[in-house]
Amino acid sequence: RQRIYYTIFNRFRITPAGFQASGSTPLDATHDTLLNVMLLNILLVCAVVAIHNEVLIRLSSLLGRMRQSHHFRLIVAVLGCLTAHALQVWIFATAFYFMHHADGWGQLLGNFNGSMLDCTYFSFTTFTTLGYGDIEAVGMLRHLTGIEALTGLVLITWSASFLFLEMQRYWPTR
Repeated sequence: RQRIYYTIFNRFRITPAGFQASGSTPLDATHDTLLNVMLLNILLVCAVVAIHNEVLIRLSSLLGRMRQSHHFRLIVAVLGCLTAHALQVWIFATAFYFMHHADGWGQLLGNFNGSMLDCTYFSFTTFTTLGYGDIEAVGMLRHLTGIEALTGLVLITWSASFLFLEMQRYWPTR
């Protein structure tokens, strides 16, 4: 994994300031840096939102075809949502891992050893907006941290709405 990472991020000199030939400097490095961070954030958010949408569509279809008790269907719905959220957290964690180990993207500091597991822990606390504070993002990673918290809040709320609607199907009318 590290060999692929170094090939992508270092050999081709992908940094927050963009593709650079050795010895050249961008005219406006701050503008380029923010643009690249913004594009990466947009890509990650679009990926996790698309995954979430697809999971909820498939869950809705599956629950409609299931003939088991409504309690079992709700358990399947909750587990499906939790699985989707876990996958989304791992996507953000992978981005944190590669950005932390690449030059120029920032670092994760504190109770952190640079492992993928620590990136996943940080991503879970950020996605759920729990934010213990034992790991801190510095540099351009701060932007991804804020976007992940906002995205996690929206996606968790979307899941809660979906589960409420599924539960409402089985509640007796008043």
